[in-house]
Amino acid sequence: MSDDQRTGELPGLDLERLAAWLTETRPGLVTGPLSGRLIAGGKSNLTYEIGDGESAFIVRRPPLGHVLATAHDMAREYRVITALADTGVPVPATYALCQDDDIIGAPFYVMERVAGTPYRSAAELVPLGVERTRVIATGLIDTLAALHTVDPAAGGLGDFGRPDGFLERQVRRWKKQLDASLSRDLPAAAELHDLLAKNLPAQSATGIVHGDYRLDNVLVDDTDKVAAVIDWEMATLGDPLTDIGLLLVYQRTSDVAMPGVSDVALAPGYPTESEVLERYSTGTGRDVSEIGFYIALASFKLAVISEGIHFRHIHGQTLGPGFEHIGEAVEPLLAAGLSALTS
Repeated sequence: MSDDQRTGELPGLDLERLAAWLTETRPGLVTGPLSGRLIAGGKSNLTYEIGDGESAFIVRRPPLGHVLATAHDMAREYRVITALADTGVPVPATYALCQDDDIIGAPFYVMERVAGTPYRSAAELVPLGVERTRVIATGLIDTLAALHTVDPAAGGLGDFGRPDGFLERQVRRWKKQLDASLSRDLPAAAELHDLLAKNLPAQSATGIVHGDYRLDNVLVDDTDKVAAVIDWEMATLGDPLTDIGLLLVYQRTSDVAMPGVSDVALAPGYPTESEVLERYSTGTGRDVSEIGFYIALASFKLAVISEGIHFRHIHGQTLGPGFEHIGEAVEPLLAAGLSALTS
């Protein structure tokens, strides 16, 4: 790592202040000056790898600048990962949570650095071959099914969210988030929101919702098993079918040249949409007959998130490459959501 990173000049993370705080909060966790780097790939909360020359850790903090009121809650993310440690869902170990803005300028937490690959493209999967790709993809589905069979109360998460009325609040919440970050006229957004509000299905049984479940939000080890599920910033209690709906939206848009959308589902060996649904339904016992609504809701959610990132980018509040075209994803996602509800 470069010298400027070692001296604490990493954007959004003062390494010297972090080291001092960790020394006081978790004595013995770090044993020397810290170096670090911003990990590429995240388009929301900032993720850093830090190390003291002997051990490596991960630090998560909110993005710089424009932050929506209900988003980027470090304490919630830390809590759910910690609670899942004793379940069959693979997660990193957690070490420390700081909610004092005076340390690095925002709340943050420190967790284990898990060795593994977050596969982001079909090009990364193709060299592995059909069989390994299928093992990785089915592991992704099975891990989601495992999450959705965890009893939230047994893990101390019985009060982690308000599951009653979850779908109605999701529709309302994402409309509110869009209004807070809207930088242009998007008539399809209003149309999709209205259709979602008028077509709410009966909710599936309450479970832990990841909120952004996809292949590049899990780390796959060298035996092709899921080593850890990461990026829990949107986790809550609610209708778990929102997770499978989102996973299918990523799959449906994988063949479109859309910025920020992975094309992993194009790799030979990746299960078809019907295979994903069948494996998930078998693993959870959940009825997926209303999946069209969940696909539409996921499309709306991704459109809103993309618009929020676009808003921060045009105001110079993003770090790293890959943001300049994110706004182009919004209208295709809205169109996909309308199609899921009307076709």
